[in-house]
Amino acid sequence: MTAPHTPVTPETLAAFSDAWNRHDVDALMSFMHADCVFETAGGPLACGARHEGTAAVRKAFEAAWGAFPDAQWRNGKHWVAGERGVSEWTFTGTAPDGTRVEANGVDLFVFKDGKILVKNAFRKDRPRLPAA
Repeated sequence: MTAPHTPVTPETLAAFSDAWNRHDVDALMSFMHADCVFETAGGPLACGARHEGTAAVRKAFEAAWGAFPDAQWRNGKHWVAGERGVSEWTFTGTAPDGTRVEANGVDLFVFKDGKILVKNAFRKDRPRLPAA
């Protein structure tokens, strides 16, 4: 018999978001299932770019902070319905060339065994703002 798992809650997703804003990849990965998948907001595929497994997902998460060293996901709102969830946020970040992004987005989640199995990110496609 499999041991029961603590269900994912809106508070879990808020804590996951807080780890993103701290740029704490170890904390982020503690929320992820061993078989995790991350589908990015942009990339060459219909799903953006697909990263499978903890090593690939960890690397992709860290790449977000390389692209935007001051990245933040603000104004979070989080919902959970069984094995699915949604986080709504406003992404802000400054690229190394000084241009800035401010755009609304959502993450769609699938949960398994009390962890995030799939994180599927969507962000509005807004032109970058000029350097401040």
